[in-house]
Amino acid sequence: MQINRVLLTAVGSVLLAMVTIQSGASLAKQLFPLVGPEGTTALRLGFAAAVLWMVFRPWRALPQGRDWQSIIIYGLCLGGMNILFYLAIERIPLGIAVALEFTGPLAVALFGSKRKSDLFWVACAIAGILLLMPSLSSTQGLDLVGALMALGAGACWAGYILFGTRTGKQASGGITVALGMTVAAVVLVPVGAVSQGLALLSWEVLPLGLLVGVLSSALPYSLEMIALRNMPTQAFSVLMSLEPAIAALAGFVILSEQLTMLQWSAIGLVIIASIGSSFTPKKAIEMGV
Repeated sequence: MQINRVLLTAVGSVLLAMVTIQSGASLAKQLFPLVGPEGTTALRLGFAAAVLWMVFRPWRALPQGRDWQSIIIYGLCLGGMNILFYLAIERIPLGIAVALEFTGPLAVALFGSKRKSDLFWVACAIAGILLLMPSLSSTQGLDLVGALMALGAGACWAGYILFGTRTGKQASGGITVALGMTVAAVVLVPVGAVSQGLALLSWEVLPLGLLVGVLSSALPYSLEMIALRNMPTQAFSVLMSLEPAIAALAGFVILSEQLTMLQWSAIGLVIIASIGSSFTPKKAIEMGV
């Protein structure tokens, strides 16, 4: 009974983390008319870095010498993932953006494998991406720039995983993400400030920015840590594979974004590929922060 309770807590933590991060993304999209994707990115990263510093107190174990190199690249990947994702969802539905972004961790998992059977999961992912890409001959097709931005966010997510693995060996996961978030904030908060000016300091914007930072970064990361301590990594990865579907549902419920059956099928193919990749040996997938 005790084991079941622990496992249920872990599963609940994963599901709640995905719900909060996609709710945060939906809320962020509602900030775009006020401060744009650049300003929203600045608010998310700035507030998330401040919260993570208070929670994990990274000054207790700062990197030394060349260890900063991996931290900086990790933080740049984290920042790139954030701003490209927000630029993507400005143009395309949330669920589709998350499905395209998932190509990053899928690539890390699948292309690091030498099993021929994993080619099937690669084919599923490619088929899903092709179905989601716009028809250039149709005015009703998916926005090409938005789709490419989401794929770019996926590439940054892949870098985030690879360099996060390196930096994770130097310090605890909490300290690593706090420092990485700080690097991302140092680079992108000034971009948002230059782009949006004093609008970022509006009392209409600041509380929403704090909420986005908590929902999209600080809270889901804490829930993820709880889950990983109480369930196998493979089971965690299988559950995380549901994130594109949860994003699509959040987009429908919160943003009233309608998807076609073809788009739902494409998202389903990406989810199948992600679940299949979860059984790839030594797979390394981390939640996007």
